[in-house]
Amino acid sequence: MIGYAFCGSFCTIARSMKVLSELVAEGNEIQPIMSETVYSTDTRFAAAKDVAEEAERICGRPVIHTIVDAEPIGPKESLDMLVIAPCTGNTLAKLANGITDTAVTMAAKAQLRTGKPVVIALASNDALSANLQNIAKMSVRKNVFFVPMYQDDTEKKPNSLVCDFGELKSTMVAAFAGRQIQPFWKT
Repeated sequence: MIGYAFCGSFCTIARSMKVLSELVAEGNEIQPIMSETVYSTDTRFAAAKDVAEEAERICGRPVIHTIVDAEPIGPKESLDMLVIAPCTGNTLAKLANGITDTAVTMAAKAQLRTGKPVVIALASNDALSANLQNIAKMSVRKNVFFVPMYQDDTEKKPNSLVCDFGELKSTMVAAFAGRQIQPFWKT
């Protein structure tokens, strides 16, 4: 089973949901996980209820959206892999610094203690500024793999990076083999 977690990069959730649909259509069993923010925040992109219902419909299981429900991942409910797509800079910073205060960070902590892969699909407006150190910290962690990323708008958002959602599935395959897909950084 694959855990598939959503964080609050709301403008990329539709792209991530498309990959989630493809993974399920290919026969993968997926457990949806959402940060409390995604689960409860209506935005100009979608109503929170609609996002949660779509993930549940696609996966055929309820969304894990609390720390309490995410805690058993690892010791009791082993996942073969955890994908965080999108992963915000905020969540990346928490993971890099050992902070476990959301369902997604708890799922990641629980997954990493099993020695199984965590795939990070970053979408962050401050990736090349405040979060660059956290990308570096996480890129050297065992069993952590990044989806290749690129600058999405060098003029208006010069510090922003977003993952290439088209590379998410190939990153997952490489992660199962214990390998970081290359190139890590796209131009």
